[in-house]
Amino acid sequence: MSTAPVATPVVQASTAPRGALAGAGTLFYKEVLRFWKVAFQTVAAPVLTAVLYLLIFGHVLEDHVKVYDGVGYTSFLLPGLVMMSVLQNAFANSSSSLIQSKVTGNLVFLLVTPLSPLAWYVAYVGASVVRGLVVGFGVFIVTVWFAPLHLAQPWWIVVFAALGAGMMGTLGLIAGLWAEKFDQLAAFQNFVIMPMTFLSGVFYSVHSLPTVWQAASHLNPFFYMIDGFRRGFFGTSDVSPWLSLAVVGCSFLAVAALCLHLLRSGYKLRA
Repeated sequence: MSTAPVATPVVQASTAPRGALAGAGTLFYKEVLRFWKVAFQTVAAPVLTAVLYLLIFGHVLEDHVKVYDGVGYTSFLLPGLVMMSVLQNAFANSSSSLIQSKVTGNLVFLLVTPLSPLAWYVAYVGASVVRGLVVGFGVFIVTVWFAPLHLAQPWWIVVFAALGAGMMGTLGLIAGLWAEKFDQLAAFQNFVIMPMTFLSGVFYSVHSLPTVWQAASHLNPFFYMIDGFRRGFFGTSDVSPWLSLAVVGCSFLAVAALCLHLLRSGYKLRA
């Protein structure tokens, strides 16, 4: 008596996503490679911009602006330029990547993958943090020769650089989700990111401002990123680094929660 062949079951587990972060490493690698292959534009150009800021503002204001005791204006300016470069490039990386995928139509290739919203978030923001830190380190290496700098409390440098880059990468992802064309993204950057960055104390101490503008500066979360980062170099700051850490940490958690919510809902990702 013949017996029917027993069908071998297909094992689906090998192709199923293994956890919420399945595939995040591949997308992260793709995003890092995307900006690294054009490093002259994405890394070298921002470093050159920071050097130009340093040469202009440092030369003009060195003998006219007094900030901290025993700290020259050029030395004061360097950490601000480094952190500004970190923030701007972290934002630019995630926002430009997503809007390019939307405009060119290749976003569909990511939508058909089993990537979870958390995997999207970790990959895009992780790559943004890498770019921001690489550019910031490049600015530091090039500009540190112009004025003496000391690492008074280096742990604050690491904490605020990482948190600031993560927050800006998240904001870039939100902007990329919201924008449908490059004009909208440019408006978000020019009318939101740039003013908040330049009015955060990069080029000045808030104590030099009138009382009204000092109060306004304390409503800007970017001020706390810059001030906390600068604390790591000089051991002194305009406000307590713990207050800065609380403000930046809470702001990061808020924008991260919003970004994950938008990704889960598919906001402007699917027609």
